[in-house]
Amino acid sequence: QVRLVESGGGLVQAGDSLRLSCLTSGRTLSRYTMGWFRQAPGKEREFVASITWSSGWTYYRDSVKGRFTISRDKAKNTVYLQMNSLKPEDTAVYYCAAGGRGRPYPDDYDYWGQGTQVTVSS
Repeated sequence: QVRLVESGGGLVQAGDSLRLSCLTSGRTLSRYTMGWFRQAPGKEREFVASITWSSGWTYYRDSVKGRFTISRDKAKNTVYLQMNSLKPEDTAVYYCAAGGRGRPYPDDYDYWGQGTQVTVSS
């Protein structure tokens, strides 16, 4: 079993930055893709970014390209999401996930964290 614990969310103003962390434990992640998803009230959960654990290959949704950076520290078993130039539309609960396929869809991910709230005020 893989356990994922997110942290780093908070309340910030538009234009500010946050770094989310996802601490992983349990099963090895060498064959997995790690993803960040977000869900705003009344909306579907949507893909934000992903990274392959072994090779570090990344992929982003268009709306966060140039603002967000996903990374991982293998030694610390941690995945990060650096979020710069935050906008009110980034407000959501952010979830860390691990999956064997790595396509930008929630159903492709097998394990999920509890989520961390990010609120961007205008």
